Amino acid sequence: MIGRIDPSGCGCDKMENELLNKPLFQCTLGDFKAILSEVLREKQLESLADAPDQKRYRYGLAGIMDLFGCSISTAERMKQSGILDPAICQVGGIIVVDEQMALDLVNLSNKHKRILSRRNKKSNTK
Repeated sequence: MIGRIDPSGCGCDKMENELLNKPLFQCTLGDFKAILSEVLREKQLESLADAPDQKRYRYGLAGIMDLFGCSISTAERMKQSGILDPAICQVGGIIVVDEQMALDLVNLSNKHKRILSRRNKKSNTK
């Protein structure tokens, strides 16, 4: 709200204008904290507004490792299993992984495995 009109009428705008007109050496730690938190909140809101339009990608087996927090051999097995095929685009040696799609696919795969294991346990107990 720095430099903006406060619609609530609580006087916050007047206080912010006083902070903006105060010399830097006279600012207290509380003043600095208030200004910094407001700027960070505005930046976070801007990034959230831009986020739905942006797709995030990971590159190579190292990207799969970072995304799932696993070893290189586990990342290779995940890629070879075919679970991530819709999320992976590979041209030659370059692997590009769509983050959100890969996470969704693994989540669905894990749910599917749990459902199948429950069915197998029920059929074995009969």
